[in-house]
Amino acid sequence: MEFLGEILKYDFLSNALLASLLSGIACGLIGTYIVCRRLVFLSGGITHASFGGIGIAYYLGINPLWGAFGFSLLAGVGIELLSQKGKIREDSVIGMLWSLGMAIGIIFIYMTPGYAPNLMSFLFGNVLSVTSSDLIAIALLDVVLLLIFTLFHRKIMFVAFDRNYAESQNIPVTMVNYVMMMMVAATIVLSIRVIGIVMLISLLTIPVAIVNSFSKRFNRLAIGSCIVATSGTILGLWFSYSTDIPSGASTIFILATLLIIAKVVARIIKNR
Repeated sequence: MEFLGEILKYDFLSNALLASLLSGIACGLIGTYIVCRRLVFLSGGITHASFGGIGIAYYLGINPLWGAFGFSLLAGVGIELLSQKGKIREDSVIGMLWSLGMAIGIIFIYMTPGYAPNLMSFLFGNVLSVTSSDLIAIALLDVVLLLIFTLFHRKIMFVAFDRNYAESQNIPVTMVNYVMMMMVAATIVLSIRVIGIVMLISLLTIPVAIVNSFSKRFNRLAIGSCIVATSGTILGLWFSYSTDIPSGASTIFILATLLIIAKVVARIIKNR
């Protein structure tokens, strides 16, 4: 009850709660696509590559999230182009961009005049730093994602599970890939403050793994992952408030615990 009272009392806690809810919806939807498409490693590469954009943005004196979005988008498109047309293995491209993005970020941060900025909120998340403009951006992203998944869920599902079959059904696979890559980049960037670059990949994948323990259907995975992700982020915020530890770490700890419980329950149900 004390936690609820504090949320109503302080705007920064209200913003944190809304950010946790909205980010959970976005990560649940995009995480379903990423896991079904087997792009978990790719999402990790894009997430860490975005640090290069943050470093460049600090050097140029602009909003770090704009730099992160631009770099994430370039990384996603670059991975698609180099792996398909450059004749380079996709995992090799991801690994190179993963480390290159981090290296570029560090270089530009240390080139920035004056003291190096505190980037802990970007690396490990700080949901209490979320602003009203951040909330509006995440809310708009959720609306766009919900519209895309509602109107084109069959096309997205076909591309996620079997690209060859999707092409045989005259589905514009390339266009779907690039649109979804943009959505992945946007989700990653707008969720950085909530969970952080280092742990964001877990918020994208663990909720899907939990729901996947009980269902294999794409629609159920998407809806269930949103519910689990939002529950995990909100519980993580409460646990963070109660124990005075970072909210990002709290969220991942809770989700990992729920995953273990889900696997045990699923095994019991299967044995029966």
